Amino acid sequence: MKKSVLLLCVFSLVLSCQSVKKPVLLETGISKELAIFRKSQISDVFYTLSFDIPKKKEEPIVSTLKVDLKINNNKEPLYLDFNEKKENLKKVVVNGKEIIVLHEKQHLIIPKENLLLGANKIEVNFIAGNLSLNRNDDFLYTLLVPDRASTLFPCFDQPDIKANYTLEIKAPKDWAVLTSSAVSKETQEGDFIRYQFEQSDKMSTYLFSFVAGEFKSSSQAAGFPMKMLFRENNDEKVKASTATIFDLHRQAISYLEQYTNFPFPFKKMDFAAIPVFQYGGMEHVGAIQYKESSLFLDNSATDSEKLTRGKLIAHETSHMWFGDLVTMKWFDDVWMKEVFANFMADKIMNPAFPNTNHNLQFLTAHYPAAYSEDRTKGTHPIRQELANLKNAGSLYGGIIYYKAPIMMRQLETTMGKEAFQKGIQKYIRKYANDNATWENLVEILDAETSMDLKKWSAVWVNQSGRALFKDKIIYDENGKIKKFEIQQQAEDGSSNVWPQLFEVGFVYPDTTKVFNVAVVGQTTDLKEVVGLGKPLAVIYNYNGYGYGVFPIDRSLLDSIALVKDDVARAYSYINLYENTLTGTIAPQLAFDVCLKGINVEKNELIAKLLTEQLNSLFWNFLTKKQQLLSQSRLEAVVYNRMQEDLPSNIKKTLFVLFQNMAYSEIASEKLFKVWNKEVVIASLKLNEEDFTSMAMSLVLFNQHNSDEILVKARVSISNPDKLKRFDFLLPSLSNDEMVRDGFMESLKEDENREKESWVQSALANINHPLRQESAKKYLKQCLELTEEIQLTGDIFFPKGWLSNSIEKYSSAEALDIVNKFLKENPEFSPILKRKLLQATDDLSRAQLIKKDN
Repeated sequence: MKKSVLLLCVFSLVLSCQSVKKPVLLETGISKELAIFRKSQISDVFYTLSFDIPKKKEEPIVSTLKVDLKINNNKEPLYLDFNEKKENLKKVVVNGKEIIVLHEKQHLIIPKENLLLGANKIEVNFIAGNLSLNRNDDFLYTLLVPDRASTLFPCFDQPDIKANYTLEIKAPKDWAVLTSSAVSKETQEGDFIRYQFEQSDKMSTYLFSFVAGEFKSSSQAAGFPMKMLFRENNDEKVKASTATIFDLHRQAISYLEQYTNFPFPFKKMDFAAIPVFQYGGMEHVGAIQYKESSLFLDNSATDSEKLTRGKLIAHETSHMWFGDLVTMKWFDDVWMKEVFANFMADKIMNPAFPNTNHNLQFLTAHYPAAYSEDRTKGTHPIRQELANLKNAGSLYGGIIYYKAPIMMRQLETTMGKEAFQKGIQKYIRKYANDNATWENLVEILDAETSMDLKKWSAVWVNQSGRALFKDKIIYDENGKIKKFEIQQQAEDGSSNVWPQLFEVGFVYPDTTKVFNVAVVGQTTDLKEVVGLGKPLAVIYNYNGYGYGVFPIDRSLLDSIALVKDDVARAYSYINLYENTLTGTIAPQLAFDVCLKGINVEKNELIAKLLTEQLNSLFWNFLTKKQQLLSQSRLEAVVYNRMQEDLPSNIKKTLFVLFQNMAYSEIASEKLFKVWNKEVVIASLKLNEEDFTSMAMSLVLFNQHNSDEILVKARVSISNPDKLKRFDFLLPSLSNDEMVRDGFMESLKEDENREKESWVQSALANINHPLRQESAKKYLKQCLELTEEIQLTGDIFFPKGWLSNSIEKYSSAEALDIVNKFLKENPEFSPILKRKLLQATDDLSRAQLIKKDN
């Protein structure tokens, strides 16, 4: 019986292929071809879902699905996506008639003989897939981006088939439940409560979600009603953060309504703070999910940490318009929703943090992160081709989150802010509750400007890499500038030219003259400076708008710290670092310049930037001999400066740097006394998490009483979720190599990798630079597991897995392990190879830089 049905299905597929212009071949995942076909085949989709959640996470979640839809062509089979084993499908009824379950290549197949032209109803009894349910002992949450809805329930898991949902959830009676709709009815059934929810707004499958578990709740009815679920039990953090969290959401909504000239597009705006959430946040319609630690801050938080929280909230709120209301047609344009979320978040935070230099904040938040991927052999265009949705997770990364907003700011500057905003408002109105492509947006923006936007976009959006700039300066016999030429070439050797606007500063003894530069071709003459006297130094990208590696004036190196303009000073440090990686500046010189800067810097954002650069230069690019000489200087400079009368923000930033570098016997003893509260540094605010982090650092630094430190640290943790994390990390901290061996062996099982952020922290401990001699034996295992990590993990996990393992190394031996792995695995996923090349860029450069050092 089953064999004959299968043959019938195959025959049906053959006929299907013959009846359409281009054959649709069923393959694993969701091909773009299938997505295009289904979009024309069906419409008016409506899902009715029911999930019965048991008390024990090991027990299955019994579920039902009803799909109402319109069939526009019943001459072909209907393919629902269900990326679970066939055994999870218990019963399928089509238009009132039960049919045999046909499940192939992650698809539930409905034969065309069972379909009607027009209205159809499909009913499925199934066991919900566990992959994206994120089940814990006392709570769970769904996370379905980009193609994980089909791992939970049968559906049409593509962004351009939007649908409404009616949801019913049965959960333990002491659990709270949050989803995209409001509760319409609650019915107690013994130790459980059945929640029925109102019909949802229309949304793509990746935006459907629910959270259920033992959560506390806080609501705000004034102005814009909102509800928050959370598990944080630190009363100080809850009290200090709750009102601010609601206020930041409300401010973001108000700004976006005004900017887009479009009212808040959905029925409600609730959110859940989840302690083990994989990344900062996810923009589910009406029920945003956040990492709890990103929202709840106490009085020890720095201004930078508060701003980061504000930007996260503004980012996810922006998605309500950019991504949720107007959604990309296909995930090759996923960058569009992310660029607008980041771009708008920066705008929203301007009035929310009036004392912050937001141009500086944009610079430090975007440029180092964008460069860290774009300079590598694993770089890619902002917009990437995507043949199958199963690979959509690979599209996420620094290019779309950090380079794309830089591109968008250049576009806004070139067009003018008013014209740009007018175009965005037209875009939102035209494609509200629908889907759009980048070309759709370009067409609208093109009408608002005289520039050739398609040509401009061709290099900025569709090409990878960045520009390398150099200059040619000619002086006359009187020492006056006769010619000042700026030349551009692509770092990858291509003929690409990035048209862009930036400023150049000419430093004179008593003034700095700043000039606008508009780069169009490979060569640009700066005619405005002809006739000027020779400057003491030239500061490129003075306003931080340009993108690339600029010439660095060596006469500036001793005086970067004296540059008064914050943005110009910050970019000078960034440019110093980039010139170090391109081989123009020696690492020791760059380290010394940054160390001099950290000794006097008064701006928290720039101090944080210097901290990151000092860390990287020290561990990745200094030789062992240079490290030995530089470490004592660094710890002395930083520790002594912490004794000065400085703002608490600066002290906290300095302390983080000291903690990361305090591995000498003298420095670790100082750190121990701070951790043990024998020494109190005035104005340095530390909380429970800071002391836990210090304890971990001391163990990594092999403090003589490591076991006692860990015992004391564990006892001091009051939050049960944080205690579980600490216990998970303990084996990775152990000074017993056999314990670490056992932990790494355990990571081969996917159930031990469920808490992805915990795993990444553990890998960072295992592969700490001070432990690499014993840890390098794990590198091959980490590389071999990467493809499985992509299959079982969420979108950021493969890069995080690699970054916290191989990225920490700088030895030639580690690079040999990577090269040998790639040679022995020629079929290794090209997508993951790109991630690996990004993660090992510093490792590769270190060999060349140290050789010349």
